Amino acid sequence: MFRRFACFQCGKDSRTFQHKMSSCAPPVTFSDHGNKVVLDNGIVKVTISKPSGLVTGVSYAGLDNCLECHKNENSRGYWDLNWSETDAKDIFNVPFGAEFKIVQSNDDIVELSFVKPFDADHQPPMAPLSIDKRFAMLRGSSGFYSYGIYDHCAGWRDFNLNQTRIVFMLRKDKFNYMALDDKKLRLMPSPDNMCDSRSQQLAYKEARLLTDPIEHSLKGEVDDKYMYSCDNKDNKVHGWMSKHDMIGFWMITASNEFRNGGPLKQDLTSHTGPACLSMFHSAHYAGIDLCPQFRNGEAWRKVFGPVFIYLNSKPGGTNVRDLWEDAKERMLQEEKAWPYTWPASSDYPMARERGRVSGRLLVHDKYAVPNKLRSATDASVGLALPGEKGCWQKESKGYQFWTQADKKGNFTIKNVRPGTYDLYAFVPGAIGDYIRQGGPIVVNPGDDIQLGGLTYEPPRYGPTVWEIGVPDRHSIGYIPDPDPKYVNQLFVNNDKYRNYGLWERYAELYPDEDLVYTVGTSDWTKDWYFAHCGRRDCNGEWKPTTWQIKFNLSSCDATQGCYKFRMAIATSNQAALQVKVNDPCSKAIFDTSGIGRDNTLARHGIHGIYVLFEIDIPAARLHTGENSFYLNQRRATGPFSVVMYDYLRLEAPPS
Repeated sequence: MFRRFACFQCGKDSRTFQHKMSSCAPPVTFSDHGNKVVLDNGIVKVTISKPSGLVTGVSYAGLDNCLECHKNENSRGYWDLNWSETDAKDIFNVPFGAEFKIVQSNDDIVELSFVKPFDADHQPPMAPLSIDKRFAMLRGSSGFYSYGIYDHCAGWRDFNLNQTRIVFMLRKDKFNYMALDDKKLRLMPSPDNMCDSRSQQLAYKEARLLTDPIEHSLKGEVDDKYMYSCDNKDNKVHGWMSKHDMIGFWMITASNEFRNGGPLKQDLTSHTGPACLSMFHSAHYAGIDLCPQFRNGEAWRKVFGPVFIYLNSKPGGTNVRDLWEDAKERMLQEEKAWPYTWPASSDYPMARERGRVSGRLLVHDKYAVPNKLRSATDASVGLALPGEKGCWQKESKGYQFWTQADKKGNFTIKNVRPGTYDLYAFVPGAIGDYIRQGGPIVVNPGDDIQLGGLTYEPPRYGPTVWEIGVPDRHSIGYIPDPDPKYVNQLFVNNDKYRNYGLWERYAELYPDEDLVYTVGTSDWTKDWYFAHCGRRDCNGEWKPTTWQIKFNLSSCDATQGCYKFRMAIATSNQAALQVKVNDPCSKAIFDTSGIGRDNTLARHGIHGIYVLFEIDIPAARLHTGENSFYLNQRRATGPFSVVMYDYLRLEAPPS
């Protein structure tokens, strides 16, 4: 049971912020030049092709165009998507609008619409979507907004939506510094370095070793766009800076409600180009399971965005970090202003049309010490489409709303779109996934739903015999220093897993024998390698590897029944894992078969799709004294076949 209250006060911050931004500033103007339209508020001027809806120019602070002038006008600022017909190849497409409309226009705001309608007879076939690309500029605002309304009407052709995003390609002669967070701000290589005379392609096309870069200080470093990926929950502001002009160009995302895969889904941000992206939907770090399939004429509509493209400047001679600090402050203001009051679309609910859900989450593990309820401190709690435990990881069609509980497990999920949801959670220090029982939650406009106390009972069979790691859905173990030939200085001391080539380091550290971990003696932070991958032999072929876990049982009664081995996987890719007991040549007691298409190791990550395996170990297979589990990663199709473990635990039969 839960309590539903009438509408609550909300939206005050957004109204105050937007009023402050519009006071004492010149009005927004709109001009139509036939095949182009221009938005101008006296701070920023944006030129958009008509009716295609491509951003061809962004003028700011004396810079006539922040976008790459040497690129075709179709390749400067654009929405794009990857899609496929059923069981067909992936198709890349930039949706060109065919219908232009002024949605609203006054001194305070101009909002424009560029619609690409669906034509079932078009050749070659087009994605069966109507796409309404919106651009808006507000009075006194140092930037502009964009959002998209995607519509697949009932009865339209079946298809898969594999990716969609916004891309801005900036001037390479101006924007040379990039910032992702406080520790990731640096001079970046010019795109002119991405040729064979200045760099060497490594294991895949995105990874380049800079051999003779224009920026001499970057010689010997590796650049790869996936190094700069970020979790959805942290992907709030990123962008580029021109040190010469002291201008910043930023992508600010005030809400993640429209992104797919939940808070831990990783995606691209900014990278060498200079490219500044807003990734709404992709399969990165997850695989094809995150590509929604629309079948049997299913109707679907979703709003992506709005996102804010922010421009800022500082006096000459200022440190570029000041631009970053200012961008962070503006991001906080945009978060307070969400949901925005200005979008003129019935598909975008205002604050008063949304609801909120609150409660308190507790954890009960009957074999924990002490055996009592504990607060789900720092739990991630979210609403997503109804389904099974953990299904939010692979959910892309609907909206998701997540928050972090406080130290006592209290949570409030704000600004929830009206709809039907299940409540999900995962808790640091507890394995598995929580889903609220009792049926879906229906959120109506203005609802204040109070769920009260909720209890999560993590999977548990019996008392802990031993455990390796701490469950947090990230790979356990140590991350080695990169090969000195393949360093990116940004990741020498932070996020070392972002370095290139760590799949080769396992064979270098374990050239002859595989990893052996002794419970009670070994330390998982020092003695457990973060990635269970293959080993390349002297002929260059990748071979399976088998890790051994040694442990002692003070007593073991074969008549006790079963022990339970819990194996939480943080991510996997083209892997197949066997568990054997006390004899590496024996028949496997468990086999995952093929698991994972996350490609996380190649893309410098340590988490992807989380999976929890529960394996019965007959007591008759164990004995008093020393025992061993053998984890055989039997599939070695190449360097990126891998399993990364989140947490391992052996439980004795129930006492």
